[in-house]
Amino acid sequence: MTLLPTELPPLPAPLPVTSPVPLFASRPVITACGLAVSGVADERDLLGGPLGITREDPSASGPGLRHKDRASRMALRAVRRALDAAAIDAPAATAVVVSSNFGNLDTVCDFTDTIAAETVTGLSPLRVPHMSSHVTAAWVAIEHGLRGPNLTLCSGTPGGLDAVFWAAALLAAGRAEVAVVVGVEPDTAPVARLHRERGGTAWLDGAVCLVVENAAHAASRGARVRAAVSGYGKATDRAEAVRQALKAYDRPIGLRVAAGRDRPGPGARAGVGPSPQDGPVLDLTGRLGRCSGALGVLQCAAALAWFDRPAWEVERSRGPVADSVLAIAGAGRDVSAEAGPGSGVRPGTGSGTRAGGAAGADGEGDPSGVSALLLTRPAPDGSGRVPS
Repeated sequence: MTLLPTELPPLPAPLPVTSPVPLFASRPVITACGLAVSGVADERDLLGGPLGITREDPSASGPGLRHKDRASRMALRAVRRALDAAAIDAPAATAVVVSSNFGNLDTVCDFTDTIAAETVTGLSPLRVPHMSSHVTAAWVAIEHGLRGPNLTLCSGTPGGLDAVFWAAALLAAGRAEVAVVVGVEPDTAPVARLHRERGGTAWLDGAVCLVVENAAHAASRGARVRAAVSGYGKATDRAEAVRQALKAYDRPIGLRVAAGRDRPGPGARAGVGPSPQDGPVLDLTGRLGRCSGALGVLQCAAALAWFDRPAWEVERSRGPVADSVLAIAGAGRDVSAEAGPGSGVRPGTGSGTRAGGAAGADGEGDPSGVSALLLTRPAPDGSGRVPS
């Protein structure tokens, strides 16, 4: 009989979440994007112009989706579109990282209603796995044969940016060759009720997926690199989160993607607001409503569209500002007040910031902290380095 050891080997040191710069030495890059969002055709629609009025209908997309919850259906559509755009047969060692705060809430509510009316005898054992808050990430892995690490984040509005960071961490640790990052929030009856109870008037119905891989892996298969993940910060206030994200970057920011007001002012390079030398500000919540856990992934999709702008439009930008996008998500101690109904890209002009408390700039009154992610335009050689 083999006895279990009385002492376990020491655990490896945790990844440096608060000092993330070394993590990006492996050059994580984004090579593709896929969306399944009501009213949005592709990532270019996120930058401006009128949104469509069509409602994304996941039930209209192929077999095998009939008994899945709405969030999982939309996520599967977004992942399929992203993998097709990446022209990649995802290897088995592909990680799945999902960010969703509401996810399968409709399924959970349905189960509790059934128990209240019929007791547990009214439940079908076949439906029990659908109650897991991790079900969307599981379906993505099962449907596409992805046997790498499988994570779900429910960390408020910063969750989407956190998901991109954890994908980069898994690649840097050698746990995966490719990662699919999904942000999804469904418009179901329980979700709508929660938003209305908290003063919401519009919210996201859809999913977005990014394909993230190391630059070397992307180069080995001749993939087009659309953006490099170059910095990340996580803190309880916006200034510190942005300072961490920009720790290894001292050039002007081409585009800020942030909810609420984000105007230039004193201490801008410390992260309180954009510098007067920076480019415009894009507020996706002004266009799509509350995006919750999908916000950060949508911000990255908008960054890809920003980098893909026509050459004549890029040439109008001031010097190097077209080479970077800073995404900020979440409320914090020094965030600005929640913006009212707005649209699209706003000029980065004005002065000062106003303290808005924890119910501020993310538009949801989310008490979680702030995450910031720096994306840079890849060099022409596709290496993922910042062009000089």
